[in-house]
Amino acid sequence: MSRSETALARAVLIHGPLSRRDLTTRLGLSPASLTRLAKPLLEAGLLIELDEVADGTVGRPSRPLDIAPGLGAFAGVKITGDAVIAVGTDIRAEPITGGEWPIDDRSPEAVLALVARAVRELALPDLVALGVSLGGVVHDGVALHAPFLEWADVDVAGVLAAELGVPVSVENDVVALAEAERWFGAGRGLDGFATITIGAGVGYGLVVDGEVVRTSDATIGTGGHIPLDPFGPVCQDGHRGCAQAMLSSGSIAAQVSAALGRPVDYDETLELAAAGDPAVHAIVGSAGDALGRLIALATNLSLQSSVVLAGEGINLFSVVQDRVRAAASAGRDPRAEPVDIHVDDSGFRAWARGAAAVAIQSTMDRMRGE
Repeated sequence: MSRSETALARAVLIHGPLSRRDLTTRLGLSPASLTRLAKPLLEAGLLIELDEVADGTVGRPSRPLDIAPGLGAFAGVKITGDAVIAVGTDIRAEPITGGEWPIDDRSPEAVLALVARAVRELALPDLVALGVSLGGVVHDGVALHAPFLEWADVDVAGVLAAELGVPVSVENDVVALAEAERWFGAGRGLDGFATITIGAGVGYGLVVDGEVVRTSDATIGTGGHIPLDPFGPVCQDGHRGCAQAMLSSGSIAAQVSAALGRPVDYDETLELAAAGDPAVHAIVGSAGDALGRLIALATNLSLQSSVVLAGEGINLFSVVQDRVRAAASAGRDPRAEPVDIHVDDSGFRAWARGAAAVAIQSTMDRMRGE
């Protein structure tokens, strides 16, 4: 499959069914070029033509192109420090089944065996490929550094491919989530946006011109080191008032615990803030200000005015959203586009679907290389 054919197949996969007129506009092709590119995909059974529909133009009614049904199933897995979250999807990353398996042993051998078990228990017919996402630095299927699992140089793809007998793609979890948001989530239909995740860590991803930015720095977690408050707490790497120190759930809960003189977890922290506890509300409010500043920085530097907020700690936004929006606006030029904030509170299933989407795209890339 050529690069142009792959672009056509991906456009139909993500946005289809699409009329030929829509495809020529979206891909910048002439009608003749589109016909030439579509022919081998139709003959191979990857694409199908639907019944004719009138598209408002003069002449013969259009026959929209769509992805052929029954092209197999895909699995997506998100690995956290505590659990394996797995979903089975069709080729459009629409969920078929899913589940969650707690992690009792964080050793690579135990976790990867649990991933293989989870995929088998999904009982997917005609499994084509597996995608895995995890927090940390990933390259060529190897988890070079996964801090929440305390892994270094673990050949995730190699072990799982040998165990399950299907191709395995491994991606940084925030990059995979940005793919999920672009494809079927809060960012669907947006040409570009920044993704900010809050939870055990702080993640930052970027979509520009409909494509997820993938660079070596995209998997390192550089977004967590952005300075937001010169008087804030210090993160574990010694950065004062950085995003990690101001916004990670563990840091916020630790600040509240110190203020109240007793252990307080993140969920109780947000409950106390919502109830108006003065000490807790001050800490959570400062986190809201920091999130607003991070949003302003992300939009200013990326030149994208849309932001998708996600992660297991994103309920922070609902508690102090007025302060978040105020700080975001204050950090923007008044002539700039208003910041458009989208919140994805669907949890880790979306991250797992993002991993499945990465597996689907890798499958299409392999087809191009054949």
